[in-house]
Amino acid sequence: MLMRTDPFREIDRLAQQLFTGGAGTWSKPTQMPMDAYRDGDAYVIALDLPGVDPDAIDVDVERNMLTVKAERRPTSTGEGVQLELAERPMGVFSRQLVLADSLDTERIDASYEAGVLVLRIPIAERAKPRKINISRAASGEPRQLSS
Repeated sequence: MLMRTDPFREIDRLAQQLFTGGAGTWSKPTQMPMDAYRDGDAYVIALDLPGVDPDAIDVDVERNMLTVKAERRPTSTGEGVQLELAERPMGVFSRQLVLADSLDTERIDASYEAGVLVLRIPIAERAKPRKINISRAASGEPRQLSS
């Protein structure tokens, strides 16, 4: 048996049961915690999605809008089992990010391991720094610059 000593959490749980119809209903989940950083020639986005089945994750890109949706479903408890405590949020999580034009949205790589979804978005070739060669004017010919 699980024992708790925090009376305020118990009041919150009872209020949630009263207003949402009892245990077993889906709560409004919080946003997905995220880290974003640059790693060489790619941007990396890591989203925490513990307890989410990889088949319940959708990643979509439309123009420069990246949308990640995930669904955490309740675990099946079987007949005769009474849920005593439900603190993990259930339902659909969604997060949208506007990506810079300098990212190559055609080559996004996604992996999911240990409850973390990692998206690697390469920097577009046109956005990478490059050296511009300057040609010399032929000797004896004046060089004109136009503005």
